Amino acid sequence: MGVMTRVLGIDPGLTRCGVGVVDVAANRTATLVHVDVVGSPADADPGVRLATIARGIRAVLDEYQPDAVAVERVFAQHNVASVMGTAQASGVALMLAAERGIATATHTPSEVKAAITGYGSADKAQVQHMVARVLRLAELPRPADAADALAIALCQAWRGGPGAAAPSGAQTPAQKAWADAERRSRVARTYVRPRG
Repeated sequence: MGVMTRVLGIDPGLTRCGVGVVDVAANRTATLVHVDVVGSPADADPGVRLATIARGIRAVLDEYQPDAVAVERVFAQHNVASVMGTAQASGVALMLAAERGIATATHTPSEVKAAITGYGSADKAQVQHMVARVLRLAELPRPADAADALAIALCQAWRGGPGAAAPSGAQTPAQKAWADAERRSRVARTYVRPRG
């Protein structure tokens, strides 16, 4: 399979933080290495909760030595408390990777869904099914946080940038849809509407 790229994907959260490690070859085929959910008790002090999440992520970094770490980018939600916890867990993950000199990236949920399914508004079930299919798993990865972490890792490996698998001509339909969407986005950003 040639040179492998190992990516750790993190779906940040204080109650449940999904972590997924995949190996991706130059031909973009991927293999599951590890998946888990790191949790912390909702009634614990915020500092204790962050320390618990940090311990879990640190253990995965130490054991699996990824080439890159990709974290879901925090986006606005109605629940401010939830956004704050997610942002804090995200910051911990990025800091731990940076301390080890590991390349980091963040991706929005829509970017991840588009990379995995070819559709930026895919639901959780569609993402789980595609992750299982790509990784050739007999069962769907559960809970959803675990599947999301694997999807984030695959997104990073496929779309380019630090820790991306070397490009090759072979693309899945979802990867092709992602590449097409990227091209259209670039064209839209460079188009200047004429005045008059």
